[in-house]
Amino acid sequence: MLIGIPREIKNHEYRVGATPAFVKALISAGHHVLVQTDAGAKIGFSDEDYEQAGARIVYDAATIYQAEMVIKVKEPQPSEYPLLKERQILFCYLHLAPDPQQTEALLRQGVLGVAYETIYDEKYRLPLLTPMSEIAGRISIQTGATALQMINGGKGVLIGGVPGVAPAKVMIIGGGVVGTEAAKMAVGLGGDVTIFDNNLNRLRELDGIFGSRLKTVYSNAHNLQHHIREADLVIGAVLLPGKAAPKLVTREMVKSMQKGSVIVDVAIDQGGCCETSKPTTHSDPIYHEEGVVHYCVTNMPGACARTATLALTNATLPYALRLAQQGSKVLLQDPLFGEGLNVCLGHVTHRGVAHDLGYPYVEPKEALCEKAFV
Repeated sequence: MLIGIPREIKNHEYRVGATPAFVKALISAGHHVLVQTDAGAKIGFSDEDYEQAGARIVYDAATIYQAEMVIKVKEPQPSEYPLLKERQILFCYLHLAPDPQQTEALLRQGVLGVAYETIYDEKYRLPLLTPMSEIAGRISIQTGATALQMINGGKGVLIGGVPGVAPAKVMIIGGGVVGTEAAKMAVGLGGDVTIFDNNLNRLRELDGIFGSRLKTVYSNAHNLQHHIREADLVIGAVLLPGKAAPKLVTREMVKSMQKGSVIVDVAIDQGGCCETSKPTTHSDPIYHEEGVVHYCVTNMPGACARTATLALTNATLPYALRLAQQGSKVLLQDPLFGEGLNVCLGHVTHRGVAHDLGYPYVEPKEALCEKAFV
């Protein structure tokens, strides 16, 4: 199979879909790989590194998108939509539920959009989302601590406090991977940490992990409203795989927060879990709404792009090899892998995306007729 690795063009996105080691593994398996020039340059992977791995370096994105499969990190940007072609496998993060424009474009172009974030493993975990969730969770506390500084409009609170001064109150909504990693960082910095989830078994697990170092509270509207008034830093860490994030934090809740408090909405790539959240970029990451500092960057792991690329490609390589070897047939043979197929030949093939955007849902096995196999 001919595989293309484009240079990412999203704002300050320096991750790359494949490392030289990744490329070498594909080529060793008998495939051909095109890499766009400077695709990994910002994080220490030169064109020469890719050439030594066996890739062919090309200058323009149009040539990359002639490949049978395109492997990248973030969803295609509007300027890339016309480059996509029918029956092409697009393997990357898509986050379609809150993005009707992209969804329409992928349907129009007739691609097979396989989304990292909705692929499951045998334990029903999300193996290609987990590494970025781990990084985003940790970054959320770093960025939250910075946003709390006076220069950024924050209230001037140090997360860990100092002797004689109480630490910041850190409120984490969601006890999954993002929330757990955020809790590790916040607890490590000495914060007063409370984590919210509506899964009692998960709260028990977190209580067993952290003990008295953090508090666990059942997540409902009453408890969120009660606790958010005193929170210095709120981390939105809610995930419904493939679906838009629920708006658990209302504008009224945000209004009740103290001026200069901070919200870091990690769920923003699925639309955000706060009514006041809107997507931002690394170039202009924060804004103020209702007197509260908001950080809502949609590609947070891109801030630590080398670590993120290595972590991501460690996870994606086995799946990429299977797609390259078997084409789209593997998505029917392995239903857990097949959960990643969000769009196919003009059809929406993920229930969550179809529900949230109002499209009819088509079973993958119906959309993947014989002519779709590549």
